[in-house]
Amino acid sequence: MILRDPVHGLVDFEGDAEVVVGALLRTREVQRLRRIRQLGLASLVFPGAEHSRFAHAVGAAHVMTRLTRRIRAVHDALPRERRLDDEAARDALAASLLHDLGHGPFSHLFEEVQPGARHHEAWTEDILRDPGTEVNAALEGLGRGTAERVAAMLHGEHRLPYLARAVSGTLDVDRADYLLRDSHMTGVRYGLYDLDWLLRSLAFGEVAGEDVLAVEGRKGLPPIEGFFLARHFMYQQVYHHKATRGAEALIRGIFVRVGELVRDGSPPEGLPDAMRRAARGEPVPLGEYLDLDDAALLHSFSRWERSRDPVLAQLAQRLRARDLPKTVPLPADDEGRWAAALARGRDVAAAAGLRPDLEVWLDVAEDTPYAEPDESAESPSPRGLWVLIRHRPIQRLSAVSFLLGELCGKTLRTPRLVFPTSLRGPIVDAIEDLLV
Repeated sequence: MILRDPVHGLVDFEGDAEVVVGALLRTREVQRLRRIRQLGLASLVFPGAEHSRFAHAVGAAHVMTRLTRRIRAVHDALPRERRLDDEAARDALAASLLHDLGHGPFSHLFEEVQPGARHHEAWTEDILRDPGTEVNAALEGLGRGTAERVAAMLHGEHRLPYLARAVSGTLDVDRADYLLRDSHMTGVRYGLYDLDWLLRSLAFGEVAGEDVLAVEGRKGLPPIEGFFLARHFMYQQVYHHKATRGAEALIRGIFVRVGELVRDGSPPEGLPDAMRRAARGEPVPLGEYLDLDDAALLHSFSRWERSRDPVLAQLAQRLRARDLPKTVPLPADDEGRWAAALARGRDVAAAAGLRPDLEVWLDVAEDTPYAEPDESAESPSPRGLWVLIRHRPIQRLSAVSFLLGELCGKTLRTPRLVFPTSLRGPIVDAIEDLLV
């Protein structure tokens, strides 16, 4: 199987990999990812960001094939029972392709706005383990017990722990693909790093009696530093872009209002069954959850523009017209000012006859560019990243890299007040003294 990809060029799955990927791509659960955008609402800011989670899943699987080739090139240093065998390689390839299977509409936003919503990782595990899904049948067709092993691997558990961490860890195939893909599709250059050299620099070390994939020598530092700096810049410039966060606040208001209408016994027309149940706090059946995708919700939003409820109609109309809220940055380290700014902003909205809790929001974007496990225990954790330098003991990445040592464990917060364009002047005047 050979595919053309805008990021990786020719993507080939041959031999055993073609069997695995071919079987999984034919399932309806994987095909659903074509209808879920990778970056949610980012296309309202970056017009090219229309790519899907399907494309990302294929890209992550491709990176895994490259990683397994590198592992096989260096795994002779391990005891035979800890080397990569065909079954483990199939597990890792399937897990890489299926890691986002449970994502809801609009990227992470859907699970953030539904009260008590389950995270997409939990839905992914349900899809893999449910004998009624096509993907479960495809996995079991590859070998009995494959579905359970793949689900466990996505949870960080496998007989080869280093392989599970390559699927979901500090440096994994998920991030390795999405940084390059999101950078390319948004038209920015912040997410670029040297994937070829990074893969080539990996070798095996040992920490607390466990095999780890480590960066080999000082020659491997530039690509791994570039990887984490790319991640940091993408969060700053793309994932946490102020206009995208404003659009997310607008959708949050829509979902809150829909929930109120459902609980009041007057749900809007065109409401998906899964959202109706979620608003009532009821369990959502897997089949109804899988019916949700970006297209289904966008169709609902279109119908809600003509809703009998004026609040919902106005919010839906603004989203479709891209009448996005404005934002004002707040002092990063003074939460008291955040609360004061929110209270004053909502007072202004109330005075203008708007629903303040649906129109004015405090948005705090957070990111930790690089983190390592807590080393308070007697023996170090194999998790995280390690560096192999000849004639020296294996070391934490933060101990070798000045850049990542400085960033390690630091959480960056970007607080903003979000409000309708029509209130920009009055709200800025009301909070001006809090911005100093």
